[in-house]
Amino acid sequence: MPEGKIIKALSGFYYVLDGEEVIQCRGRGVFRKNKITPLVGDSVVYQAENPTDGYVIEIKDRKNELVRPPIANIDQAILVFSAVEPDFSTTLLDRFLVAIEDNEIEPIIIISKIDLVKEADRARLDQYMKDYQDIGYTVIKTSSITSDGIEVLLPHLAGKTSVFAGQSGVGKSSLLNTIKPELSLETNDISSHLGRGKHTTRHVELIHVGSGLVADTPGFSSLEFMDIEVERLAYCFPEIYQAGERCKFRGCLHDQEPKCAVKEAVAQEEIPSYRYKHYLQILEEIKDRKPRY
Repeated sequence: MPEGKIIKALSGFYYVLDGEEVIQCRGRGVFRKNKITPLVGDSVVYQAENPTDGYVIEIKDRKNELVRPPIANIDQAILVFSAVEPDFSTTLLDRFLVAIEDNEIEPIIIISKIDLVKEADRARLDQYMKDYQDIGYTVIKTSSITSDGIEVLLPHLAGKTSVFAGQSGVGKSSLLNTIKPELSLETNDISSHLGRGKHTTRHVELIHVGSGLVADTPGFSSLEFMDIEVERLAYCFPEIYQAGERCKFRGCLHDQEPKCAVKEAVAQEEIPSYRYKHYLQILEEIKDRKPRY
């Protein structure tokens, strides 16, 4: 049986890439019966008599998957956050990072629209950039207008399946158009009334960029943490997890516990206070969520 990778899912059809050929397939009824949904990024077994009339027979085991956007087997997440319009948000970035870290996907942080930054705001943005680099994240400043940072980003995409994600209006599609102009992905300006971007990407699709595959995903501005347990949250903040190894008590959640090395590291400015604040906010959300039955 031939095998391939789903690169697009649209209107009940799954487009399977096998070598250089794309086969249009439907899912087997047994998937629906067992409440299994094939995802873009899935490695699958299929059968087809011709390129427009195939069936997905089997979905191979996934190494990871995201719910929003619905995509599987991602090597890395390119998290795009604009410097301005909308303003750079460490709160939202940290929420994205937690979701990505929890799925054990490598994140790369992109700060877009760098050409629009006023001189007075550069030092603050550079400090944020340094904070995340000190934690161990790759951070790249880009501009779709001047093409700054594109040559730095391209080697990170080679040979990997990457998902571009971020809040609406931050310039994900514009960035991809700069990387690969023939894509001509639809873009829209920020809605002046709402102060946020209009949704322009309506489905998930993997596209060839050099030797890699890239997904431009629908923008979204909120993340819920339905599957993360309180004990695991610190793993999603690498610097908090590392400092937590020195805590007096095992199982320390770095909140109300005494002799907490994380709180000491925050007091000594070894951990940015805003990162710790975001950790506590998400911890409270996880504690307060209603149990699912």
